[in-house]
Amino acid sequence: MTATVYPFPLARRRSYIVKQANHAALMHPDAGVRYLQHQMDVQAEAMRRRGIEEGLIQRELSCMRRAIQAEFAGNLQQPER
Repeated sequence: MTATVYPFPLARRRSYIVKQANHAALMHPDAGVRYLQHQMDVQAEAMRRRGIEEGLIQRELSCMRRAIQAEFAGNLQQPER
């Protein structure tokens, strides 16, 4: 008997998404891109260790990337206080 493991959606981990977007925003653009790629690699490896199918991993990483980009874009549009 086999079971399919479904991850909790990365994009729904709001505090994690906000933290990653804010951290990358403080970096030089090239460093921010490398940082976010590293974080996505870490998440992908963690899901692989848990036995999550590669297709699901790629879907989750895509959703995570879009959530971070949306958070980053939202931060750019907010006026400074």
